[in-house]
Amino acid sequence: MKRLSFYAFLVSATLIVLSVVAYYPKWEKPATEATLSWDVSGYYLYLPAVFIYHDITNLTWWGTIEQKYQPGPGMGQAFKHPGGHFVMKYPMGQALQFLPWFTVAHLLAGPLGFEPDGFSKPYQVGIGLGSLIIALLGLWLLRRIMLQYFSDQVTALVLICMGIGSNYLEYAGITGAMTHNWLFTLNCLLILASIRFHQTPTYATAAVIGLLVGWATITRPTELVSVVIPLLWGVGSLSQLKVRMSLFRKEWLKLTLAGVVAAAIIFLQPLYWKYATGEWIVYSYEEQGFTWFPPHIEDVLWSAKAGWLVYSPIMAFAIIGLFLLRKQLPAVFPSVAIYCLTALYITSAWDIWWYGGSLGQRAIVQAYPLWAFGLGAFWIWASQIPLRKLIFGGVALVCIYLNIWYGHQAHLGGQFHAEQMTRQYILTVLGKWQKNTDDLKYLDTRDRFTGNRRQDVKILVTENYEQDTSAATTSESPIEGTRSARLTPQQAFTPGIRLPNPGLPYQWVRASATFKCEAKEWEIWAMTQFTVRFKLGDQIVKDRIIRLQRHIEGSEVKTIDFDTRIPDKPFDQMEVFLWNPGSAKAVWVDNLQVEVFH
Repeated sequence: MKRLSFYAFLVSATLIVLSVVAYYPKWEKPATEATLSWDVSGYYLYLPAVFIYHDITNLTWWGTIEQKYQPGPGMGQAFKHPGGHFVMKYPMGQALQFLPWFTVAHLLAGPLGFEPDGFSKPYQVGIGLGSLIIALLGLWLLRRIMLQYFSDQVTALVLICMGIGSNYLEYAGITGAMTHNWLFTLNCLLILASIRFHQTPTYATAAVIGLLVGWATITRPTELVSVVIPLLWGVGSLSQLKVRMSLFRKEWLKLTLAGVVAAAIIFLQPLYWKYATGEWIVYSYEEQGFTWFPPHIEDVLWSAKAGWLVYSPIMAFAIIGLFLLRKQLPAVFPSVAIYCLTALYITSAWDIWWYGGSLGQRAIVQAYPLWAFGLGAFWIWASQIPLRKLIFGGVALVCIYLNIWYGHQAHLGGQFHAEQMTRQYILTVLGKWQKNTDDLKYLDTRDRFTGNRRQDVKILVTENYEQDTSAATTSESPIEGTRSARLTPQQAFTPGIRLPNPGLPYQWVRASATFKCEAKEWEIWAMTQFTVRFKLGDQIVKDRIIRLQRHIEGSEVKTIDFDTRIPDKPFDQMEVFLWNPGSAKAVWVDNLQVEVFH
């Protein structure tokens, strides 16, 4: 047995299993943290609709399920077609993969004393455990593939780097019911089937290839790109391309069979659309779509919001390795490079390029069996010089530590905020294992005073609203004294404070105030914005905000401050104010103070 890679598999598999069954078992979690929530509930929706409620077009049963289990707000996983019926947002491929696990759960639900309603605990556990088994199978298959092309040591490094050093750990483990984990395994199977077919072409292997390509496509339509794997695997030169074309001419019946099987699988989706709407083709993502020129490549790679290399920096090794692969394994380079780069381009072209609450770029995870070749090529190169291997080994250990930290913060740690992450916030919290609510201001502002001590502090204004009797203030339940400012839907702004340019030597402004909330506002875009603005005439030179309710729990009274760097560009006035962008929950404000310092 290839021992080192086997132990690497065991280490990676053990971490994945522990993350699912011990650290964060989603089947124990309520509402939108459950296994069957958000997108997963959308993939899955076909199964209870067909096999339990026998209603796939009106979904009259969904209201009861939503009220009881709260898998996501509203009917976000299907939309009302102009013809009057509901249409599932997602294609049916993932539901077909869930089917065996759903069946077992449905057979056991009643006898175990649970409601056989499709969303009770047996279904959550069934889909969760099924996803875990698929993940372990995929990792094992990846090991088999790597050992055909790389040494045992390099294979072990690939498994460790990918298994616990990248966001594969997240999407094979805790959120393994997403499509990416399942497509990862399908792609591993497709690579193995392609290798076998080109060694010994048979009708059975051709049919399996067609099944896998079709199934991947009906799970995520952009996965049609996987067809390059069987077509080009093993073609690394013009002469090999000629041999491949000769093989296809000779084995055209087998090639046709693969195409027919793939088309038959894919055709299931238009059949459903025809049944539900009377139309063969339906674009079910509504307003969401692609921007092909230019795609969001830079954001996908580097953004704090969901950058692939920000949250899985170890995969930079795979990108470097892709350039080395041509020399090391020329026969697999074209298929690997075409698939990886095309898939990356498609991922970047999607307008919602951060893919919801993605920890890094989840849409790249299914391509990892191909990117693994880049990792392998990188480690061959890195291992050629002992010092180089030592340096990159140390970098890999740091990346693994960082990946585990990110994964923890996305769940129990609570410092990862999906769709809201900023560069300044990441730099502020990076490596911290304990939350500090003061750090949350850097989700909104990029300005951070890092000096040891403020110098020449000057208070420009203090406003306690005691003399202000305008509609913006109230004597009802003031924070201090007899009056406080109050923000409501009818009174969106506090009285503005306008101040002249403080001039040199001042470099920073600190705004502070005491706040009280009627109740916690959870909707980010409705939170009260505490704003510092610099203007030149009517032109805004610079704006900085923080959202108050990030820092206030319930109806507590709290004093909050934040710092803003004075811009280098000319300005003649500063404004400090608070704005309620639409919350129905009142906020009281008192003791607003503005200071400057350097």
